Order: sequence, then structure tokens, then C-alpha cells
Amino acid sequence: DIPLYQPERISRSEELEELINLDADIIVTAAYGQFIPTRLINSTPHTAINVHASLLPKYRGAAPIHYAIWKGDHETGISIIYMTKEMDAGDILAQRSCVIESDETVGGLFEKLAIIGRELLLDTLFKLFANEITAVEQDVSQVVFSPSITKEQEQLNWHESAHQVDCHVRAFNPFPSTYTVLGDLRIKVWAGAPMDYEPSPEDQSAEPGTILAYKRKHLIVKCGHHSYYGIREWQESGKKRLSLEDYFKGNDLAQLAGQVFASPQVEEEEAHES
Repeated sequence: DIPLYQPERISRSEELEELINLDADIIVTAAYGQFIPTRLINSTPHTAINVHASLLPKYRGAAPIHYAIWKGDHETGISIIYMTKEMDAGDILAQRSCVIESDETVGGLFEKLAIIGRELLLDTLFKLFANEITAVEQDVSQVVFSPSITKEQEQLNWHESAHQVDCHVRAFNPFPSTYTVLGDLRIKVWAGAPMDYEPSPEDQSAEPGTILAYKRKHLIVKCGHHSYYGIREWQESGKKRLSLEDYFKGNDLAQLAGQVFASPQVEEEEAHES
């Protein structure tokens, strides 16, 4: 049997001494979220390695998969590094890249990277034990951080371009999800896409966040940079997740047309002016 330990705080746990006394050959972590005590790292002949879901030094931190999609990257991957006191700063033992598809969600990319990470870890362990790997230092001039996602970051900003809104939605689907605000109503936005849309003169002068039309099973919303995003699937607070096609089977576009989704920047500016 393989013993299982699940300490909430490994540095202060009774299990720490038991782990040290296991005389393990190596320590491997993946998305663990805690610093491993130096005493534990030094207790193994091959120290400790970490499987990180980005191409380090880009996206050190807790949310590398989210940020890769959110920032519109076309590529990400897995890095296996030596563990150090500084988060995700260890020398690189191996890396493997993968393409981020244009419709990729964080859930789908997480599953893809889990498979890549498993395969790369096994390959790296064999080579490490055979002394066939030369670690490479990270280029500190290229470091980019991906800190934990905050509640404030879940709200969509319609002043951004439709492409940026799309990246935001996909980067937060299915967790933690994005939302927008219409009056007193909070609506989760689950899926959509930038849209080719021929605006009327009134549409062109509308402010970002304005609901304009329902076309090709998408609710068209004005975005920044004279672009348009189509919401395909949403979820009103307290209700089930719905496609807009199903939503308009029981609702009229006239109830929504011309209304404006709130944006964080707009709210901050109004608060400042008041």
C-alpha cells in the first residue's frame, strides 16, 4: 500500500517528520499550492521537482492556464523544474509545448496539459535518474506572473475589444466563470464569439456594453475598438444555463435591445466623479 498524507499546512504538520523518514528518492509536486520545507527537499537524493502548466519563465504563479488563454496566447505547455524557495523559479529540466486553439476553454486546456504533463514527467524521471538531463536556468528578464484569479476579475469589461472579451470568457470557463451586470441582474456568460456585424449609425454611436441585436443565434453586444461580441450561452442569476436560442423562445429581444451591460471601468469612473 502507498501511504496517503493530506496536510493542510505541510510546514506545520505532524506528517512532515513522517514524510522525511520515508527516505523517498524524489519529491514531485503539481499544482500543490504550498511551499515545500527545505528539510523535506533536502531529505531526498534527487531533491524535489515541480510540474508547472506553462512555458516558464512565462506565467509563474497560481493561474498559468487561465492567463495563457486570457492574454490571447497561441501556445503554452508544461515545464518541469527543480523546486526552490522562490515560487516557480527553479532551473528547467524539461518543457513541452502545445497549441492553444481559437475556441479553447480553460477546462479543455487543463485536460490537454494534464496528459502532456503526465507523459513528460515519466520521461523526465527516467532521464533524471539516469543522469541524462542538464538543467537550464530561467531567463529572469522574461518572467511574467499569473497570480490567483480574484472575484473582481470575473466581471467582463465591454470597453475591451471583442477578441479580448472572448479570451476572457474562454479563460474562465468553466471555472471560475465570467459575468456581466444588467441593472440589478447578474448574468454569467458561458460562451460566445467575436462577430462580423454591420452596424447602423445608431449602433456605431452606442456605448460599449450596449445590446444591439440577435443574429445567428448570438446576442450582439457593442465592445470597444468598434468591435462586436455575440453571446451564445448565458445563465441568469438563480436560473439554469441557457443558449440564447432557447432564451428567445420565451423572451422578446425588445426587452433587451438598447440596454447596456455595466463594465468595471465605467462604474469606477462614475464613483470617482461622484
